[in-house]
Amino acid sequence: MQTAKQILMVAGLLASTTFASAQNNLATKEKYQDPDWRKKNYIINRDSAYANPYYALQKLRWGNQRFTEGRSIHPRQDREVINELSKGQKPFATIVGCSDSRVSAEILFDQCFGDLFVTRTAGQVMAQASYGTIEYASAVLNTKLIVVLGHTYCGAVDAAIKLPENPPGHVVTLINRIKPATMGYFGQGNHRLNYAVRQNVINQVKELRELEPLLSRMYYKGEILIVGGVYDLETGKVEFLPETLVDLPATKFSNRDMMGK
Repeated sequence: MQTAKQILMVAGLLASTTFASAQNNLATKEKYQDPDWRKKNYIINRDSAYANPYYALQKLRWGNQRFTEGRSIHPRQDREVINELSKGQKPFATIVGCSDSRVSAEILFDQCFGDLFVTRTAGQVMAQASYGTIEYASAVLNTKLIVVLGHTYCGAVDAAIKLPENPPGHVVTLINRIKPATMGYFGQGNHRLNYAVRQNVINQVKELRELEPLLSRMYYKGEILIVGGVYDLETGKVEFLPETLVDLPATKFSNRDMMGK
């Protein structure tokens, strides 16, 4: 049995831990309110990002900038946030990404709990379940930004280029869906894989923009934004593809630069 002295020691330790946690939370809140700190760390408000897909895109860009600079702030990981999220979620972006273990959206965009609604398959190939997942985010959670995120040296895209005989199981399904992205390259050397990775993302962005009955109507009404990016495994940088950022539908949302850079 524990002695009274041991019980008091444990109680004191718990109290000091709770106090330290409360102090840390207070310091974190004060830091987030500091304009200089916010500017230095490229902070864009979640509420602004949730309300405006162009601001959401900027929030992802600047989060990735922190990551590539080795200055990730790992936001929204405290107990208070976790408790609050048990009541509901309002992710500011949907990420349609690859299952590759090296491409974790929350890490490479420096976001955390409640920020991103993520669906992942090899080569970010989509099917009925993926469509429903993405539509749920837009229609029910009111998330206004969708990003199709490919990555360099993607194994699924490489398989679609090499067309191996008798691929195992349902891998052939992935290959067949990606294969159109590999057909238009006429260059030399090892650049074909990088070309196909980009083209696969562009094709998938178009696929979602034309997806009836929900996403296509929301996109062409300017209610949501659907773009594509490629994550570089070597540098950690996400390039948002220019081909997916031009000729966008008219929208009521402002696209001003929130960071003033």
